[in-house]
Amino acid sequence: MHIGVPREIKQREYRVGMTPAAVREAVAHGHRVLVETGAGAAIDMPDELYRAAGADIAPGAAAVYRDAEMVVKVKEPLAVEYPLLRPNQVLFTYLHLAADPVQAKALIQSNVIAIAYETVTDAKNGLPLLAPMSEVAGRMAIQAGARALEIEIGGRGVLLGGVPGVAPAKVAIIGGGVVGSNAARMAAGLQAHVTILDQSLPRLAQLDSELGGRVTTLYATREAIEASVLDADLVIGAVLVPGAATPKLVDRATLKRMKRGAVLVDVAIDQGGCFETSRPTTHDAPTYIEEGIVHYCVANMPGAVARTSTFALGNATLPFVLALAEQGWRRALHRDRHLRAGLNIAGGKVTHPAVAQALGLKFTHPEEALS
Repeated sequence: MHIGVPREIKQREYRVGMTPAAVREAVAHGHRVLVETGAGAAIDMPDELYRAAGADIAPGAAAVYRDAEMVVKVKEPLAVEYPLLRPNQVLFTYLHLAADPVQAKALIQSNVIAIAYETVTDAKNGLPLLAPMSEVAGRMAIQAGARALEIEIGGRGVLLGGVPGVAPAKVAIIGGGVVGSNAARMAAGLQAHVTILDQSLPRLAQLDSELGGRVTTLYATREAIEASVLDADLVIGAVLVPGAATPKLVDRATLKRMKRGAVLVDVAIDQGGCFETSRPTTHDAPTYIEEGIVHYCVANMPGAVARTSTFALGNATLPFVLALAEQGWRRALHRDRHLRAGLNIAGGKVTHPAVAQALGLKFTHPEEALS
């Protein structure tokens, strides 16, 4: 198969869809890999490394999309890339379509085979291609929140871990999944006072056991969420409903009652965000203040540590890239129900139920698309 790796063009996005090591593996399996020039340059992966791994170097994105049977990316295609997509071309990347009806319409019209990293599953009901970036984002959320608490950013002027004789900051984490657990570990490690909320009692028990009493675990009722948010200096939104829009768990009325200068970090912003007042921001302008509360809502947080993120993501995606390349998308999806769960759009039809529901579109069962 001809695999294409274009350079990412989203603002401040320096990750790349395949590392030289991944390219070498694909080439060793008999596939051709075409990498856009400069795709990995920002993270010390120059064209020379890709050539040495066996890749061909394309002068621009148009050549990659024209020749590739499968395009492997990191972030969703942007508007200037929509015309480059071809019918029956496999697009394998993060899509987050539930919060992006414009992109969804473009992918439907292009008749591509859109497979989203974030809805691929595993035997443990996990999300193996979302997990690496969730780990990064969870850890970064605490770094970003600690910075936003500084008074020059508009925060309360609170040191996350406090000092002897001065109480540490209070951190509330809504969601105990991969993002939430990594955020909790980081915050607890910095000696903040951490509360983590989730609706899974087994998950709360696991977190309580793993973190050795360094965090408080609470069942996530509306009352518990509200009380924790109002008491917090820093709130991390770490809620995920696979493929679907994130529920709004903190409304504007609650925001108005929070401590002035408190910080919200909405890691769920890719799926629409879990705070009513959230809107996507960028690494160039990561924060804004609304109702006296600092909001950090960068939609591609792991892009700030692009080298770490690229290796972590590539380790997870490579087996799936090889399966798609060696078997073809129909056979690979037919054989692997977990990879099949990643199919969001095929042949102009929406093939993921949560995406269809969020966008108000007709759902077509993946098996029907495969036939």
